[in-house]
Amino acid sequence: MKKTKRKIVADDAVVSEEPPAKKPTKWTNRQRVLVFCSRGMNYRYRHLMEDLKTLMPHHRAEPKMERSKTLTVVNDMCEIKNCSKALMFEGRRKRDLYVWMSNVPNGPSVKFAVDNIHTMAELKLTGNCLRGSRPLLSFDISFSQSPHYMLLKELFVQIFGVPNKHPKSQPFFDHVYTFTILDDRIWFRNFQILSEDGALSEIGPRFVLNPVKIFGGSFGGPALWENPKYVSPSKYRRQIRLAAKKDKYVDKKHQKLYAEATKPEITYKLNPLDDIFKKNSETKPLLKRIKST
Repeated sequence: MKKTKRKIVADDAVVSEEPPAKKPTKWTNRQRVLVFCSRGMNYRYRHLMEDLKTLMPHHRAEPKMERSKTLTVVNDMCEIKNCSKALMFEGRRKRDLYVWMSNVPNGPSVKFAVDNIHTMAELKLTGNCLRGSRPLLSFDISFSQSPHYMLLKELFVQIFGVPNKHPKSQPFFDHVYTFTILDDRIWFRNFQILSEDGALSEIGPRFVLNPVKIFGGSFGGPALWENPKYVSPSKYRRQIRLAAKKDKYVDKKHQKLYAEATKPEITYKLNPLDDIFKKNSETKPLLKRIKST
C-alpha cells in the first residue's frame, strides 16, 4: 500500500511541475524615457527640458553629461536606469540647441535642431492641465506620405505617449499634443481640451524641430536619411554677416557714384574780398578792448 501511494504522489508531482499561469498585470507597457542634457545649456533650454519632464510622468532624470564623453555612453546610462527610450538635450555655445531621440539599444535615433523655443512660464497662456494626465497625440496627414516621417511618427508615439495605467499618471485625457509639418519642420504644440465640442486652449511649451539626420543605431550607426535642406545655425549666422558686409561695401560704392553724378559744375559765386572785410570787422572790437585796458 505504501509503494502504491508513493507512485501516485510521484505521478501527481510530475503533473504539477507545469509553470503556473501568470496573473495579468495592469501596467503592461513599462517603457521609460531617460531625459537629461549635456553641459553648456542656456537657461531657456533648461526650462524647456523641465517643462517636458512635467508633461512626461514616465521619464527618468539623470545629471548633466560631460562633453568629453561619447554619445554611445548614453546606452549604458539607459541600461542602468532601466529605460528603453532616451531624450537628450545638447547645447552648443549657449546659443544653439540640438535634441536626440533614440530607441535604446537597437535604434533608430534622430538628431533635431530646435528653433523658436517658448516655455510655459514665458508664454503666460491660459490653458492648464492636471499633472500626470495622459495626452492625445495628433499628427499631420503629411506624416503618412514619406517613410522618414512615418518613422518619426512612431518614435514620437513611443516617447511622448504615456503608458496606460502608469502609476504616476491619471486615468483620463485632458490635453493633446499636435505635430504639424510646415516648411520641412515639425511644429509642436500642447493644447488643453476645454469641452467635448473641440474647444482648445494652448498650454505650452512650443518649439520647432528641424530634423538633421536619422541613424540606424542608437546614437550612431549608418545614416538612414539626411536632410538636404538643413543649414547649421553657425553657418547661417556667418552667411548673414558676409551678406551685411557685402551690402555695406555696395552701398558705399553707390554713394560715391551718386555724389560724383550729382556734383555741381559751378559752386557758389563768392567775392574774394569778403574775407578781408570780415577780418577787419572782427579785429576792431578787439583793438577797443586792448586800448580800454
